[in-house]
Amino acid sequence: MKLDILAIGAHPDDIELGCGATIAKEVHNGKKVGIIDLTRGELGTRGTAETRKSEAEAGAKILGVAVRENMGFADGFFSNDKEHQLQLIKMIRKYKPEMVLCNAINDRHIDHGKGSQLVSDACFLSGLMKIETELDGQPQEQWRPKFVYHYIQWKNIEPDVVVDVTGFIDKKIEAVLAYKTQFFDPESEAPQTPISSKNFTDSINYRARDLGRLIGTEYAEGFTVERYAAVKSLFDLV
Repeated sequence: MKLDILAIGAHPDDIELGCGATIAKEVHNGKKVGIIDLTRGELGTRGTAETRKSEAEAGAKILGVAVRENMGFADGFFSNDKEHQLQLIKMIRKYKPEMVLCNAINDRHIDHGKGSQLVSDACFLSGLMKIETELDGQPQEQWRPKFVYHYIQWKNIEPDVVVDVTGFIDKKIEAVLAYKTQFFDPESEAPQTPISSKNFTDSINYRARDLGRLIGTEYAEGFTVERYAAVKSLFDLV
């Protein structure tokens, strides 16, 4: 299955929170999108790996993605090393995405920055023909995505590219709230975390609304890039 976009997150729910509205919009526009979670989120204070799995399946269904896989890397302890890079290269070559969306380059959770660099490095290495990989006993061809964008997470990083997601913020919030164990629930007796507060849930809307205000739309999501974001004409800007 060839994908237009492959969104990769260190934990289940990273994608929904970081770029859920953008994915919903691109799916609506006919793009084929897939998701890869690097870990099962098993170190999370609330919920379990099993509940996160079912919540991730629900989130994927809401967003309408074509496929969602989990690499099963160790939450909190995976590394940007040859072993992890090769496993990820196999997935990049399997799906041959034109574009990869991945974690913020620097963030509160250490897995986000690690995941960001791991994915970026794997995207580059995946294009080298002398790195040989196999999947299901068959040799894979090299493949390098044309674009690697980093979504914004906890920290208010200045975006390089801003996407108008007006009309898709409700879909994003619905997908986020599929993770019932993780976010605000006044009836829950689970320990409180930085993302389980009502303030955090509310921030999904008001952060997107504020970024939209800055570009003259109702809602937006921001991304950073590793190389210049080029346009064919200044009139391509909105």
